[in-house]
Amino acid sequence: MSRPLSLSLRPLRAALLVAVAAVALSACAVNRGSMPSPDFSGMSQAEAQQTLAQLGGRYKANPRDKATIIYYAAALRGAGQNDQAVAVLENAMGIYRNDADISVAYAKALTAQGRFDQALNVIDATIVPQQPDWNALSVKGAILDQMGRNEEARRLYSQALMIAPQEASLEANLGLSYAMTNELATAETHLRRAVQMQGANSRVRQNLALVVGLQGRFDEARALYGAELPPDQVEANMAYIRALLTQQNRWSAIKESR
Repeated sequence: MSRPLSLSLRPLRAALLVAVAAVALSACAVNRGSMPSPDFSGMSQAEAQQTLAQLGGRYKANPRDKATIIYYAAALRGAGQNDQAVAVLENAMGIYRNDADISVAYAKALTAQGRFDQALNVIDATIVPQQPDWNALSVKGAILDQMGRNEEARRLYSQALMIAPQEASLEANLGLSYAMTNELATAETHLRRAVQMQGANSRVRQNLALVVGLQGRFDEARALYGAELPPDQVEANMAYIRALLTQQNRWSAIKESR
């Protein structure tokens, strides 16, 4: 019988912090008339650059257009230009005071920049307790997860799932939250549920592969990655998982448990 594997939390949390934020920050808000939150994470570098150039042109032509602001800031975040995304949205906050969509986008940009306390203040001011938006709850959950406040984050994801029960990103974030506290079997359950939902994207499926790999099921993880990525990226991800486990002296335990 295979023995359960244990990992030190520090490297596992480091591996998953970006993942949980990325899923939450790219979630599409559709209830209560919220604007969609665009996700540019699955684009190739050439596609991302082209999209960023197009949106940059639109923003330059009309820097006050709300949809353009949100999409341009998301494209900047996708390109790793977090400082510029924050600057764009700080300007927008002055134009669209008390606008929920702009505030959520601003909180996302602050989170991507690592300014968690400020992001939490922004998102808290956005959430209406009597009628909360699931996307705002999800973003707040992602912020809390990155602050190590995982139990609070999970309560928010669960609350959001009551509003949007078929939203894949919420199940995915819940799974990654459990992975961050080394509860890998529970994490896998939520991620498997997420990938079966409409709207599950490649990032969610790759997060499932990561959690499967962290449990030592390398062939299964490789197959999951292989359905999403070219061979060189598959092997890079597998090497990363092995390196992460090796850092914690778990490699021999994994080989013995197989």
